[in-house]
Amino acid sequence: MTADMVLTLAVLAFAIVLFVFEWVRVDVVGIIMMVLLPLMGLVTPQQAFSGLSSNAVVSIIAVIIIGAGLDKTGVMNKVATPIIKLGGKSERRVMALVAGTVGVISSMMQNIGAAALFLPATQRVAKRLGIPVSRLLMPMGFCAIIGGTLTLVGASPTILLNDLLVLEGKKLEPFGLFTQTPIGVCLLSSALLYFALFGKYVLPASSGEADVGITARLLEVYSVFEQPYEVEVPDDFPGPKTLEELDIRRNYLVTVVAVGNPKTKKMRRVVQKGESISPGDVLVVMGKRERVEKLAEDMGWRLKPSLDFFADEFARTNSGVVETVVSPRSELVGKTLEEAKFQNRFRVNPLAINTGDRIYVTGINHVRLKTGDVILLEGPWERFHRIRNMPQPRILTFATPLEGEILRPEKAKYAIFWLALALSLVIFTKIRLSVALMTGALGMIITGVLSIDEAYQSVDWMTVFLLGGLIPLGIAFEQTGTAAYIARKVMDMVGQVPPIGLLTVVAVMTSFFTLVISNVGATVLLVPLCMNMAVMAGADPRMAALVVGISASNTFVLPTHQVNALIMRPGGYRTIDYAKAGGIMTLIFLVVELSIIYFFYGVS
Repeated sequence: MTADMVLTLAVLAFAIVLFVFEWVRVDVVGIIMMVLLPLMGLVTPQQAFSGLSSNAVVSIIAVIIIGAGLDKTGVMNKVATPIIKLGGKSERRVMALVAGTVGVISSMMQNIGAAALFLPATQRVAKRLGIPVSRLLMPMGFCAIIGGTLTLVGASPTILLNDLLVLEGKKLEPFGLFTQTPIGVCLLSSALLYFALFGKYVLPASSGEADVGITARLLEVYSVFEQPYEVEVPDDFPGPKTLEELDIRRNYLVTVVAVGNPKTKKMRRVVQKGESISPGDVLVVMGKRERVEKLAEDMGWRLKPSLDFFADEFARTNSGVVETVVSPRSELVGKTLEEAKFQNRFRVNPLAINTGDRIYVTGINHVRLKTGDVILLEGPWERFHRIRNMPQPRILTFATPLEGEILRPEKAKYAIFWLALALSLVIFTKIRLSVALMTGALGMIITGVLSIDEAYQSVDWMTVFLLGGLIPLGIAFEQTGTAAYIARKVMDMVGQVPPIGLLTVVAVMTSFFTLVISNVGATVLLVPLCMNMAVMAGADPRMAALVVGISASNTFVLPTHQVNALIMRPGGYRTIDYAKAGGIMTLIFLVVELSIIYFFYGVS
């Protein structure tokens, strides 16, 4: 083993430790790799930053922009609505239609985007039909992940493959858009069949506490906050006093969401604990009517029969209450709303938080948030749209359809045209994948489907920099001979095995790695290693790379994948639920994948 090999392994170990313990964000790990590798002389400065301009990274950016364009024109909503209607009242049919459709959509857009798109609709159909939402969301999430295996551009690991097909300095024949489609179709079909036959045995049937997206108690809280009330403070009120001094939320379990004064015409649409209440002020309060009446009676305030001063601001067309879910990579994770200065930044009112098995209506600014926690928010629709359209990663995922959205349905035909053109260039020409996909993305911008700012905002820049940093690590792995060295050691342990036996080892190893580190990281690190192993075993190195790319989506046992984390809280799932349903799905995935490779691709 050479000194460069030792250094490369040390950098690899360092990266894995950072991934596992999450001391820094994953994109920062990528940037660390870009800086550390050339400083240690393992790659050249040009190679260190080559990942940012690689075919894979540009392709991922283009796919995200194309998906955002389809969403902006309402094309995806038009797909979702009839699918939900076709399900009727059959739990199995609803599950199959929702999960299958999400899987197909995931073949052309980010799986987290496809899952987030169907999350609100799935929750609502579960409520309407009385189906435990836990029976629908996990199949939907698993199929969203599997859908990425249908095409080469369906998931980041497979988009990366062609850039990693380098062996002993030579570029191997690239994969086509549908090279892996037979495997993906069989994987998706097997997942649907698995849940149709055994879903009721392996999926929890949440009753009450973790049902229908948010808990039954939170649904009750939600209905309480749907109606705003206006109360008037008399002139003889001994004020001013702050809301913190009055302690209205704690004493009456209601929330003050606006304060104004008809004489001065001033309005304060977002209210915090330091807000002063003075004689002559008008307050908008949300909560149970009997509690609002009790507040007015105790304080000597007058409860108005209807909204008056704030009538326009609280009209249904201008504002409302929404359910939001803390996204997997949100900056809110690990913080309280107060620490994040949430109200100051976003200008909306938090009403309640569901975290774990508890509902907080008081003290919500001090609740430390986790991925999947549900937050009820009140505010103007335009502010919610700003939050949703913020640059990636998403702060919150909206589980309630937003009203007042500025969609561009008249541009739908352009969005579909540019998607079709991009795919046609990929399928029927030899144009590089990144150029073909970026043609579609650029076309959407030029024809007004998306503005350039909206295109920038849609891109998950965290993933871009993660990929940009891991690609040079893969280069170092190959150039220093580290991949070949490890391959020899693994082959020595495995012994003489037929090609399909080697691919089994590759699939299992990748499935394990992708649970520990990101699927992108696992792909970049394992493709060079497994191609070297294939050469030593007399197998096709391209097929070994393909198995790595597909097996990187075999991540169901733990809620570590973004999609699994997204549905965990809305579905009321526990880690043991993923281990139970995901463990069987993992085995099915491996068996189906390797069987199709054996029979369809002729690897024996």
